Amino acid sequence: MIGFKPYKDVPDESETRRKFHGRINIFFFSAFLIFCVIIVRLAILQFVEGPELASQETGGEQKHFPLQPIRGSIIDASGTKLAYSTASNSLYITLMKDYSKKTDKGKENRQEAEEMAKRLVQAFNKYGDPNLEPITVKKVMDELDLEYNKQHGYEPRRIKSDLTKEEIAYFMENRAKFPGIQIVEENVRHYDPDTVAVQTIGYLRKFKGSKSVKVYEEIDQSNKDQDNPGMIYTEEESVGYDGLERMYQEELRGQSGYLSIPINPQNMVDGVPTLVAPEKGHDIHTTIHKDIQLATEQAIMDQLQYLHTHPVSGKLHKDAVTGYAVAMEVDTGHVVAMASMPDYDPNVWESGGKITQDVVDASGNGTITIYGSGRSGNGFESMIFLGSVIKPLTVLIGLNEGLFGINDTYPDQGYATIGREGYEREISNSGRHRNGPIKPQQAIQQSSNAFMIDMIGKRLVSKYGGEKGVTIWDEYMEKFGLGVVTGSGLPNEHKGLKNYTDTKAAGSNLAALAYASFGQQGKYTPLQLAQYTVMLANEGKRIKPQLVSKVTDQDGNVVKEFGREILNEVEFPKTYWQTIKRGMNTQGLAAFDDFKYDFARKTGTSEQEAKVNGKWQKIDNGVFIAFAPRDNPKLAVAVVVPEGGFGSQSAAPIARKIFDAYDEIYGLDGTPHPKKTEDQAKDNGEDETGDNE
Repeated sequence: MIGFKPYKDVPDESETRRKFHGRINIFFFSAFLIFCVIIVRLAILQFVEGPELASQETGGEQKHFPLQPIRGSIIDASGTKLAYSTASNSLYITLMKDYSKKTDKGKENRQEAEEMAKRLVQAFNKYGDPNLEPITVKKVMDELDLEYNKQHGYEPRRIKSDLTKEEIAYFMENRAKFPGIQIVEENVRHYDPDTVAVQTIGYLRKFKGSKSVKVYEEIDQSNKDQDNPGMIYTEEESVGYDGLERMYQEELRGQSGYLSIPINPQNMVDGVPTLVAPEKGHDIHTTIHKDIQLATEQAIMDQLQYLHTHPVSGKLHKDAVTGYAVAMEVDTGHVVAMASMPDYDPNVWESGGKITQDVVDASGNGTITIYGSGRSGNGFESMIFLGSVIKPLTVLIGLNEGLFGINDTYPDQGYATIGREGYEREISNSGRHRNGPIKPQQAIQQSSNAFMIDMIGKRLVSKYGGEKGVTIWDEYMEKFGLGVVTGSGLPNEHKGLKNYTDTKAAGSNLAALAYASFGQQGKYTPLQLAQYTVMLANEGKRIKPQLVSKVTDQDGNVVKEFGREILNEVEFPKTYWQTIKRGMNTQGLAAFDDFKYDFARKTGTSEQEAKVNGKWQKIDNGVFIAFAPRDNPKLAVAVVVPEGGFGSQSAAPIARKIFDAYDEIYGLDGTPHPKKTEDQAKDNGEDETGDNE
């Protein structure tokens, strides 16, 4: 019999349970120890090693404190600086320690800061400009801003600007006595004291107050993403706000300098700042010539005074208080003079002087805008109807549209009529003058309103219908630069007002074209008039008005040049151009009696409703365009004198002086003809007639 042997290796149930619980206890105890170690380590990192690790993490971080860029100059055609920047050395101090009363360390260091302030004041009083008000210790302490109320701890504090040479020398030799000191070259903008073309040159304003200008709004938005510290605009930086200063802001500005400052986690300086000097901007060379510009400005002011004191057409014109003129070369498009008078001193913006309403009004450029030189004060626009200066173009339109021929005759009875039969309205020539049988060129010369209405205005309507006739007229205006911007690039340039498109206000399409034909349905700027005159002179090429000839760097190297630029061109038969040039021959211009060049000209007198002394009344505005010489034109001039009366008496004398000034400098025949004073003539051995003795 086989028996069974007991299986001794199988443990009992109680022992298995005991071993399992033991392992569980070991696991929980190990986890507890691990968590304790982690918690202790985190506490050490947080409270013991944290500041040191944070310092290591941010160690070497640099903050850039920007310094003003040094702006380039705007230079006239003769080499005279019309806008320029001069160096102004300023003393900055970077706080190398914490001086704030809010910390124990700052309280300990406070006395050092006060002692340094006293030493600074002693140096300022000894070596500074004795004519300036002495700086005080309190003032220096305020500028140091030890409590960081105005600036971060690391930002340099500007203590004093416009340092004298003696101050600069002293502080450079005694740097060790003034921890954190920096002498930084800044700049101040100046404008020619003769106030040369100030509205065209423009002026500067702080960046923080210029963000309504779209380009500066965009720069402000992109500042935070700018990697190059030199291209970051600061709130206190001065930027071009108008004219060429704004138009060439990028070229003139250059790049900011900056102090590169190492900082610690407390936002305080942690090392020696390094200076990166500003990069000076380029120079802009304008086509405006100072002597011609000043002659133009003086001519306007003299003529306004004459109109106030001498009866013209039987009365004084005391309400003629502004005048505008543009002189533009026919071949190059160079604008040699651009005057909006009266003007003002633009240095007031940079000097911190009081900006009065008169300054604000006069800062408007009436040669390109609807308001200028104070015209906004009485509700009267600086941009007025053309008057008869439109008539050469009106005749060109008639000839080109085949409405008449160059030898066709019109029986001018002194007026034309428009309107339905039985409701006719008469529109007369000036003084209701009857010219009798006249040809197209005579219609320009005699300034016949009747010819323009009957031969062009009415016939355009007959050929195309009223609405299409207005469209055709508008197309011609724009081709000649009237109703579109000139392309000069100047900020805020107005494209003019096309009153003839408001046929409801005119009464009908025919009425709009009738009045437009002799210059009473379109308002354009003097710069547009000058461009239009150039186009008449060169027979169909609309030239861009050039205000800048070149851009150069600080070594005189040409960065960019600007040549003649044709914007568009119209082609008419040569005989058409000859016809209108012969017609531009206004007689009886006393201002040009002894002018030695044959020249083409057209006077204009536009009527306009204006509010004068609180009452609406009709006034006469003087307009004049001309180019000389007639057959080889060199210079075109446009002059506008609001409320000045007839253009032949108010605007033409100004134009004469502009031509004379240009003739002196450049020569209307290509050879300069400078005037000689009586003393100069005697020194040269000449008698009063200019003949040698």
